[in-house]
Amino acid sequence: MGYVEDLRRLVGHRPLILVGAIVVIFNEQKQMLLQQRTFPEGVWGLPGGLMELGESTEDAAKREVFEETNLQVKNLELIDVYSGEEFFTVAKNGDEFYSVTAAYYTGDYEGHVIANEEESYQCQFFSEDQLPENMIGSHRKMIQDVLKKVK
Repeated sequence: MGYVEDLRRLVGHRPLILVGAIVVIFNEQKQMLLQQRTFPEGVWGLPGGLMELGESTEDAAKREVFEETNLQVKNLELIDVYSGEEFFTVAKNGDEFYSVTAAYYTGDYEGHVIANEEESYQCQFFSEDQLPENMIGSHRKMIQDVLKKVK
């Protein structure tokens, strides 16, 4: 059982502040890797997830990317840290949380993409002008912000 699950047993559905990290991964064609998530069902987003106790946001980003995509990312560059009222979420099961997300980007990775079937239906690289319509809104904002940095 993970940290968040342990907390939920203690506090139920009450709001929590959860810290996580995501990574915008660029391939050689400057396309970005997205995953079609199992939660929220069928919505596209960036690979990443929540920190465990004792992890840095960089460590969480690397671990989550590997768990979800089978890629080992290196040389993470910070895009920004995202938090505030607009990052409040109520999950399908009623769990409430405010997320604090460290967003990174990199083009330095090893391995071949293999989607973790528990968390993703598929993973796919997309060009900036062909991003899916059905995306996590905050992830779209993070992509817009990183594209300003890398152009």
